Amino acid sequence: MTPSTTSPHPGTGTRTSPFGRALCAMVTPFTDEGLLDLDGAQRLAERLVSEGCDGLVLSGTTGESPTTTDAEKAALVRAVAEAVGDRAAVVAGIGTADTRHTAELALEAEKAGADGLLVVTPYYSRPPQDAVEAHFRAIADASGLPLALYDIPGRTGTRIEPETMLRLAEHPRIVAVKDCAYDLLGTQKVIARTDLAYYTGCDEYVLALYAVGGAGYISTVANVVPRQLRGILDAFDAGDTIGAARRQQRAIALVELMMASDLPGTVTAKALLGALGLPAGPVRAPLRPADRETVDGLLAVYDELVSAC
Repeated sequence: MTPSTTSPHPGTGTRTSPFGRALCAMVTPFTDEGLLDLDGAQRLAERLVSEGCDGLVLSGTTGESPTTTDAEKAALVRAVAEAVGDRAAVVAGIGTADTRHTAELALEAEKAGADGLLVVTPYYSRPPQDAVEAHFRAIADASGLPLALYDIPGRTGTRIEPETMLRLAEHPRIVAVKDCAYDLLGTQKVIARTDLAYYTGCDEYVLALYAVGGAGYISTVANVVPRQLRGILDAFDAGDTIGAARRQQRAIALVELMMASDLPGTVTAKALLGALGLPAGPVRAPLRPADRETVDGLLAVYDELVSAC
């Protein structure tokens, strides 16, 4: 695993990024028959790390975790950890709606070689905040790995409220947050009062969150343009705030097409990766592949971004 990194943060000294700064929410490659493609996963992981990713998050939303088995999740961690070695952190998504099942997945991920865990808020049952807190504490106690909490109320139906986050920050193994809450005020309140490393899970906020003390990003768009997104953080750390803003602005057209269209980011990421001849394969049902018109539009915007950078 890449050690925790620190980088300059104007006005506040340094920031800590326990899993690195530039993380990709990696797709899970499948074969044409829909089986787990471990060779493809290793090749994609190698490319992402060589193009600037400090960490890879597996079996998250983009990784189609609802449609992969427990055995597939563990096999994916083992394969990717073997491919990247100590050049990048491997963070395993283990979140489910069941505390007991999630704890079991935490142990399996640890055995498989994960460096950290991404744990989403329990979904569907919509637990109250005291139950949300108890759930995360139970998972943090289940293994020896550090946790990133995944706050994405638009999918789970339940927010990790800032006050709950403040209490959870006291646990020694709860070290980070993947922030998809779209509440920049609440996020800044927690950043100001804790040591939690905040990673944006919303690509349009890469620079905005980093500028107010965030740790970096966990990005779906990084599957296809890892170097270009990493450049936003590098420019900011070098003191080139205008250049960082320009790089963020250049990426927005692709971010919008991949993440704010009528299709999930998994579908658009796999469509673009496949068109570029990179490992991805089909999506699993109930998701459906992008049509030709969508793929052509993605390729055009991708080419424009790459040529500009």
